[in-house]
Formats: sequence, structure tokens, C-alpha cells
Amino acid sequence: MGFRSDEPDMLEASELGDLYRELLKQHPIVLLEDPSGQVDWSAFTEFNKNCAVELVGDDLLATNIDRVKTAEEKKACNSMLLKINQIGTITEAIAAGNEAFSAGWSVFVSHRSGETTDDFIADLTVGMRTGHLKSGAPARGERVAK
Repeated sequence: MGFRSDEPDMLEASELGDLYRELLKQHPIVLLEDPSGQVDWSAFTEFNKNCAVELVGDDLLATNIDRVKTAEEKKACNSMLLKINQIGTITEAIAAGNEAFSAGWSVFVSHRSGETTDDFIADLTVGMRTGHLKSGAPARGERVAK
């Protein structure tokens, strides 16, 4: 991987996977979220074969039960990010989360940047027993409320 000043350095999926593995060795990283493109099922699957941390599907899964089932079949990740706004209803989000749980995955409930101060997703995190809430640094009101 040489750096050229005239164009960006592009990595193949396998090279990017190698870079992530090196970073995981060097730093106390506990999870990777969407380390590949949102439709790059093969890159996720290949990386997950020997992934030492939680491999979280966000855009890959889009809190969609059909995409969770596909990821489960392909062994593309081992955790999901649950965002209600990605799928549209609480019922659909819970169904996707429950599918992830049935696969033995962990689930992270997440807010969206710039959302309201409503704290419902904190309640959802507790109610679903996910143990994980992604709300960002407590720098703004909507994050502190959660």
C-alpha cells in the first residue's frame, strides 16, 4: 500500500480486512460497525470467519428482519444495530432484534443524530435486555436524555 499524492489509496475488501485485523491486534477495539459496504455481503462474511470482536451490522441489516435472516444464513455478522427509524415501526424493530437474539447475536439499540430528547430508546434497551445503547457522547440534550 503506497501513498500517492495525486489519488486516494484504494483497498480491496481482503486488504481492508487485513488492516482491521492489524488494528484489532494493536488497539483495545471491542467492536466494528459496518466495516464494509452496506451491500457487500461477501466482505462481511469473509471478515466474520475469524473476527475476534463483535461485528455489528448497521446499514447492512437496516433493522430489517429479512436482512437479519440473510446475514444469519451467510454468517455475515454477529451483532446488529437496531434503529427504529430504519424499519419504520416498533413492532418490526423488535422482530428484527429478536431474530438477531435467536441467532445468538448481541443487539445495540441506537439513536439517530439530531433526534429529539424523547428517551424511549433507553426504555427499549432495558425492555429488550440488549445491554447496549448507542447514543453518542453526552454533548447535547438528546444524547443526555437517553
